[in-house]
Amino acid sequence: MRIGIMNRKILQLTIPSIVSNITVPLLGLVDISIVGHLGDAVYIGAIAVGGMLFNVLFWLFGFLRMGTSGLTSQASGRKNEMEQMVILVQALGTGLFFALMILLFQYPIGRLAFYLLQTGDDVQRFAELYFHLCVWGVPAMLGMYAFNGWFIGMQNSRYPMFVAVGVAVVNVICSFTFVFLFGMKVEGVALGTLLAEWFGLALACWLWWRKYGALRFKLEWCYVWDIARLRCFFDVNKDIFLRTLCLVAVTFMFTSAGARQGDVVLAVNTLLMQFFTLFSYVMDGFAYAGEALVGYYVGAQDFSSLRVAVRSLLKWGVAMALLFTILYGGGGEIFLSLLTNEPAVLVVAGEYWTWVLLIPLASFCAFLWDGILIGATATRQMLMSMLVATIVFFLIYYAASAFLNNHVLWIAFLAYLFLRGMVQCFLGRRFFL
Repeated sequence: MRIGIMNRKILQLTIPSIVSNITVPLLGLVDISIVGHLGDAVYIGAIAVGGMLFNVLFWLFGFLRMGTSGLTSQASGRKNEMEQMVILVQALGTGLFFALMILLFQYPIGRLAFYLLQTGDDVQRFAELYFHLCVWGVPAMLGMYAFNGWFIGMQNSRYPMFVAVGVAVVNVICSFTFVFLFGMKVEGVALGTLLAEWFGLALACWLWWRKYGALRFKLEWCYVWDIARLRCFFDVNKDIFLRTLCLVAVTFMFTSAGARQGDVVLAVNTLLMQFFTLFSYVMDGFAYAGEALVGYYVGAQDFSSLRVAVRSLLKWGVAMALLFTILYGGGGEIFLSLLTNEPAVLVVAGEYWTWVLLIPLASFCAFLWDGILIGATATRQMLMSMLVATIVFFLIYYAASAFLNNHVLWIAFLAYLFLRGMVQCFLGRRFFL
């Protein structure tokens, strides 16, 4: 396959995914800006805490999107429409089951979370209100994960973008209406989020029916409960779930270790991590393209196109890493000054700027190989690489604990990112390069 055609396919899948990714932080900023005009910092803290709880919760269930994407893309490559429908039903059923469990145990989950967070009484009161309203949107959110993963697996990244933009628009309209017209406070933002999530699920269902509705006649329910198919579905998702637990552990330790070094270091790390987050939104778009294309070519047994796709993705990764390194080197400090005008934070942040410049080069490989291995449903290799990288992170962290400083913490984090990509490359090079 010609390189130009492959690059066009990659960009057609990548650009809508990047747009979808960017809507997530924008929604958080909108919610914060709304409650930020209510005259009390307690409301900001409540939204921040409640939003963090759902971010962790949905992060853990990200396997629904990723596992569904890889399996569906392979079924798409095999032109097996019945299998495509079986995977969608299994994904939706799994999401519904976990959603019902969360709804059933929402009060124990909430109590445990707020006990661990140790927030102030006022913040906790409003955060609990936010949590117990938004939790009723969990079924819709997990349903959207299943649909979005299925759409990407079907080489269609535009529909997840439509859903993400639709959710963002409805959320903003409803939240503004409830807060500024009806006089609500935190509950208004929560209701806006809740309605937006159910709108997103309804939109995903309508889009599916519009383009793929005829596939419902291909579904054979006996295969949905087939033991071998269920085992394959849950084996893939189990590996992704365990990999995500490692990711959460590293992120939590990075944050808590920074917090123990004082408020200024915590603020610096939080701001500098925005550069990693920004880069991740772009690279996740390429990773989603990798999931779709690699899975399709694996399913079609087209190994020549598979290798072209992987090599093209890696070239895009190198290009993006160099581009963002240049951007951060030339304009990163300007962007940082837009995030804060606190002199002490800006001065300390300058001491760690070298680590920011290394983020793109250290991490791009990990993002791309995640997408490649998910598409190939080689999730055990992805889990192994994550375990190795996580162990190294904690070894560096605890080996240097006697003289722990923020430089050591950043070295451990960058080593973790770099090793993830290198181990995945080592495990996958025989099959994909």
